Amino acid sequence: MNKSSSSLQIGGKFFQSRLLTGTGKYQNIQEMNESIESSECQIVTVAVRRIQALENSHKGLLEAINWKKVWMLPNTAGCKNAEEAIRIARMGRELAKLSGQQDNNFIKLEVIPDQKYLLPDPFGTLEAAEQLIKEDFVVLPYINADPLLAKRLEEIGCASVMPLGSAIGSAQGILNESNIKIIIENSKVPVIVDAGIGVPSHAAYAMEIGADAVLINSAIALAKDPKLMAEAMSKGVQAGRSAFLAGRLEKRSKASASSPMGGISKPI
Repeated sequence: MNKSSSSLQIGGKFFQSRLLTGTGKYQNIQEMNESIESSECQIVTVAVRRIQALENSHKGLLEAINWKKVWMLPNTAGCKNAEEAIRIARMGRELAKLSGQQDNNFIKLEVIPDQKYLLPDPFGTLEAAEQLIKEDFVVLPYINADPLLAKRLEEIGCASVMPLGSAIGSAQGILNESNIKIIIENSKVPVIVDAGIGVPSHAAYAMEIGADAVLINSAIALAKDPKLMAEAMSKGVQAGRSAFLAGRLEKRSKASASSPMGGISKPI
């Protein structure tokens, strides 16, 4: 994978934006649409179970979003085991087709049995991923920042890995930096930091350390001004990506003068 490419490539598709956004937790559909547009994102996640259950926050969502402009990423949010996640993923593929994206096989795989800390189940995730890949899904698994699991998921054919920066909705930023760096260093598929990003500086930092993209929902949807926060997150991602490509100045333990020392007159 070419880390310096101007495009984000996932499952044979190319995207110019490296910010993925969600559709949950907004006050209303209009606010969500304005934020998606302001973010300039090209991939938007949709919780399949919430659509199927016709939850108030998701009523009319499929019809409201212009799916000709953004790519749908159905997700298996709310699934507690592999069997459930596989079933919901199949529904997600049908939703994508209903939206007009006939060739969309993308699925964000979430298997989360723990309702207190919302940590993904590595065993259930791997089991579900193996089956979904057999069914020709483009699988983007949400995982703990576990380098060994990330590599195994890549080896079985996942199109990306999505390690959490910190707990979902916590806005704590990148607390798993060392492990995420290992994942980035060893990955041949895009690494998308998902969960825990609270402000644009968090998003920028994830990109600065080499992440290929970030997914942000709560920090935008629950901001006082979601549209403005979406714009800020977009700029943060762009700045972080540019900094990564530019190559940062290495940290030093001692000062180093930025002005030339030659030509300075000596005291008499």
